[in-house]
Amino acid sequence: MGDMTNSDFYTKNQRNDSNHEGGFGCSLMELRSLMELRGTEAVVKIQEDYGGTEGLCQRLKTSPTEGLAGLATDLDKRKEVFGRNLIPPKKPKTFLQLVWEALQDVTLIILEIAALISLGLSFYQPPGEGNTDACGDAKAGAEDEGESEAGWIEGAAILLSVVCVVLVTAFNDWSKEKQFRGLQSRIEQEQKFQVVRGGQVIQLPVADILVGDIAQIKYGDLLPADGVLIQGNDLKIDESSLTGESDHVRKAADKDPMLLSGTHVMEGSGRMVVTAVGVNSQSGIIFTLLGAGGEEEEKKEKKDCSHPSSHPIATIATDGAASANTPANTSLVNGKMQDGNMENNQTKVKKQDGAAAMEMQPLKSAEGGETEEKEKKKTSVSKKEKSVLQGKLTKLAVQIGKAGLVMSAITVIILVLYFAIDTFVRQKRPWLTECTPIYIQYFVKFFIIGVTVLVVAVPEGLPLAVTISLAYSVKKMMKDNNLVRHLDACETMGNATAICSDKTGTLTTNRMTAVQVYVADVHYKTIPEPTSLPSKTLDILVNAISLNSAYTTKILPADKEGGLPKQVGNKTECGLLGLVLDLKRDYQTIRNQIPEEKLYKVYTFNSVRKSMSTVIKLPDGSFRMYSKGASEIILKKCSRILSEVGEPRVFRPRDRDEMVKKVIEPMACDGLRTICVGYRDFPKDPEPNWEDENNILTDLTAICVVGIEDPVRPEVPDAIQKCQRAGITVRMVTGDNINTARAIAIKCGIIHPGEDFLCIDGKEFNRRIRNEKGEVEQERIDKVWPKLRVLARSSPTDKHTLVKGIIDSTLVDQRQVVAVTGDGTNDGPALKKADVGFAMGIAGTDVAKEASDIILTDDNFSSIVKAVMWGRNVYDSISKFLQFQLTVNVVAVIVAFTGACITQDSPLKAVQMLWVNLIMDTFASLALATEPPTESLLMRKPYGRNKPLISSTMTKNILGHGVYQLVIIFSLLFVGEQIFDIDSGRNAPLHSPPSEHYTIIFNTFVMMQLFNEINARKIHGERNVFDGIFRNPIFCSIVVGTFAIQIVIVQFGGKPFSCSPLDLEKWMWCVFLGMGELVWGQVISTIPNSKLRFLRGAGQLTQKDEMPEEEMNEDQEEIDHAERELRRGQILWFRGLNRIQTQIEVVNTFKSGTAFQGALRRQSSTTSQNQDSAKNPGLRVQPTK
Repeated sequence: MGDMTNSDFYTKNQRNDSNHEGGFGCSLMELRSLMELRGTEAVVKIQEDYGGTEGLCQRLKTSPTEGLAGLATDLDKRKEVFGRNLIPPKKPKTFLQLVWEALQDVTLIILEIAALISLGLSFYQPPGEGNTDACGDAKAGAEDEGESEAGWIEGAAILLSVVCVVLVTAFNDWSKEKQFRGLQSRIEQEQKFQVVRGGQVIQLPVADILVGDIAQIKYGDLLPADGVLIQGNDLKIDESSLTGESDHVRKAADKDPMLLSGTHVMEGSGRMVVTAVGVNSQSGIIFTLLGAGGEEEEKKEKKDCSHPSSHPIATIATDGAASANTPANTSLVNGKMQDGNMENNQTKVKKQDGAAAMEMQPLKSAEGGETEEKEKKKTSVSKKEKSVLQGKLTKLAVQIGKAGLVMSAITVIILVLYFAIDTFVRQKRPWLTECTPIYIQYFVKFFIIGVTVLVVAVPEGLPLAVTISLAYSVKKMMKDNNLVRHLDACETMGNATAICSDKTGTLTTNRMTAVQVYVADVHYKTIPEPTSLPSKTLDILVNAISLNSAYTTKILPADKEGGLPKQVGNKTECGLLGLVLDLKRDYQTIRNQIPEEKLYKVYTFNSVRKSMSTVIKLPDGSFRMYSKGASEIILKKCSRILSEVGEPRVFRPRDRDEMVKKVIEPMACDGLRTICVGYRDFPKDPEPNWEDENNILTDLTAICVVGIEDPVRPEVPDAIQKCQRAGITVRMVTGDNINTARAIAIKCGIIHPGEDFLCIDGKEFNRRIRNEKGEVEQERIDKVWPKLRVLARSSPTDKHTLVKGIIDSTLVDQRQVVAVTGDGTNDGPALKKADVGFAMGIAGTDVAKEASDIILTDDNFSSIVKAVMWGRNVYDSISKFLQFQLTVNVVAVIVAFTGACITQDSPLKAVQMLWVNLIMDTFASLALATEPPTESLLMRKPYGRNKPLISSTMTKNILGHGVYQLVIIFSLLFVGEQIFDIDSGRNAPLHSPPSEHYTIIFNTFVMMQLFNEINARKIHGERNVFDGIFRNPIFCSIVVGTFAIQIVIVQFGGKPFSCSPLDLEKWMWCVFLGMGELVWGQVISTIPNSKLRFLRGAGQLTQKDEMPEEEMNEDQEEIDHAERELRRGQILWFRGLNRIQTQIEVVNTFKSGTAFQGALRRQSSTTSQNQDSAKNPGLRVQPTK
């Protein structure tokens, strides 16, 4: 909205507004237009129209110092007039919409069409009943009248089972979305803000902030609403989320007082009066514009999500919406999502939009899988990288899907050819028009068999298993104090190889207490009695600490009797205030004498200054500045020190060196953080130039050096030991002094005396990693990081450089997966760069939380270990599911295929296949994905990024069980009628009644799957598959439930399920053959993997040969779809060639018995050729003979 139109609008409305809404001195629209102004324009407007900020506060009926009175009636009235601080989330998808989406699945559509054709044909009675024999055997078997009527059953049953699959899928999506929204609202409730009400500073949930509230803002906050600055110290704001300008904007009450919601406070502190909340705030307005156009705006929404998603309240609207909407708009996603993500790159928004959205979208059929793959590649532009597991899975799903497609096509072709040759060539029958429907019925039946093979081959359960497993883990991780903001972070954590942790608050308790002090030329090992200090020194010390600290920092009485006093605000300052209390003085009385408004100038703490200074005006008009900060930094600026009688004496560099040796190093070696406090007096005339910091912050007089202790959390050493056992390197990155850091690192067990490791500070780190020009070089970082354990006195950029260096390193064959913890605003870049960013829930600033993937609600390092455990558990759950699923796939496909080729009819009927599909997809994913994690997960090294998804043990299990099942089923198929002495079910005519023979095959097949599901619980070749089975009630109930339903299907399924009831003896046989799986499982696990050399390659396929394609997509993101399809075809073609070559090579190698090396060399050379040819399509690889 231009200012012009607004002003017209207001002049029109001015008359009606004269009485002003609700008795407040300004209307909603006036405030909205006010917030659109910037800089001096705004200052002038406030001055002219409202009489300055004081006047604005009066009109809003609030006090700049006391805040709102907090009366319920007043608060309700404000809500009514100015709105609440909420942005209404988009409506979630209804269940019916989700059902409609589930129906879009390609394989299901094919099945539906086939079923409908089958239904239509079954009702068609051919004319000329007399000459049916002319159509040959085709019509035989439908002679019994009742039978031909039953022809419709198969079609109907298929439709019914499609309905089941769809409902289950839709229900899963729906519950997933519900969970996601719950998570979002939980994240929102977590967010609180400091507000003054009735003269008291209280923490208020962001949603309860109202117009007229006085909010206290400080470094690291994410502003929850629009407001006007009343008073500020050195305030700098990052407004890039609204304006796109990356430079920080200086704010001051007399220059640019306008503060906007969704922007970040990067420096300083202050107080503001809230003038617009919720949908009326600047980011709220952008939001309403997004939501306005409904459907056609959705595309925009996908793009624009990026801006306001930094708005605290907005997160739900974007995350929720993005995640919720994706499954439907697959087509939309194909078209639009990418552009959005490209834009995200510029706005550098957290990867959540794309990531969450992609996470939530199940990759359905084979085709779905492929588009999904492209999409994921697209999204990966904005996201750090496709999560490891998802990359491998997408790839696997596509490979399996293609194989299934080929198999099903071959099945249909063979069936059709066999039928045609048999009928028209061998029996030499003419094609009669009246027979056409019967022939078509046959062809439809063949087609349905083909589709069923495809349905069974395509693992639709994969995405489901991933989602269930992740959603389940996320829910449980809540209990373990991990609030997961991005689903895939949970699984990435299982692959973590390095953790870069902060010291303060994560490894330590973040309860600072002053334990030693050097004052008046004496080093006190315990806090001295106030009487033993010179009174002058004591007064200056107490004033210096009380005034030169954020007034929001306080020590409050304990909540529980006998508990420790509560520390509020900056913990280091709390430690110093504690010292004042220990010296039997009260800081509050001093603060009351000089309230915050009277502080003349404040240089707030930031990571560059590493100190904080406050200037006050003394009664005689001169100035005094108090400073505090890291001891080595402040002492460098001191030229005097207070002596034992409280008088300043000269403090020379050599005195300083002695002090460092005698006082500071011993304190640091005890693991204490050393803080130096000093002061300086300035004359009133001429007044110094306060902007010239370098000349102001020198020539100080030192008062004292305080040693502050922050004890290590008791559970941390144990947690770190677990990490080291699990193959994860823990590194400590801290802003503290190197000696303090080393002492704490030894206490935690990060370093053990006598080991070969590096402990360096930021300066030394930079010296080692930068070349002469001062640029960071990867080779130099590679020399440092493997041994680095402690990085002290590090700046935020050092942390970011280290994380980036480790991630980009090619020293080790596995790319390192790095987790980082952070709490400060300055940790944002490192948290974003890391594979998993952990923000502190209690001490963390909003900026850090916004940049993170997981929030630690208890700020505790040991919760990270829990996250690792859950992450590995997700990975294992997926592997268990895969092992089970692939066995079923292999067997079902081979049975359907060979059965169809040999007996013209699949032994497993379409409806039965769908039931098997339901067991193995939906139920198995539920059962296997909800296994709780055990401590044993932490006993192994992390799986790398390029370790195949299917390990050799798993391949052994899949092939082993596949062989067992195929032997049993083919024995039953070809000699079953003799064993059980029943009629053969083979070569049955078209609508013949279900045979006992085929029922036994189906039943045995399902029994074997059930028992194999128990085998699948262990994937590392463990013996006891029942271990801990009762800890997972879901698993037990699913196995029992499936068994019960199977009994019902067999005994009462009848025609629709092509089952005829079995007697007890036959049932016992089926169960017995099924239980054979458990015995066979033991046999398989006795075979050592080393005996099975060929298995090595089997699992490897999943990852290695994807590399060229991944890289290609990275380089040539701009290529359009069509070209990409061509590329893809070429690559598949090269890859096919490459595989054939490699296989021939391997066979030859084995024949000649020479070493395996040649083949491998061949493979690597072709892989490199692949990459070249992928990059320039003109190149062709000549197939070698």
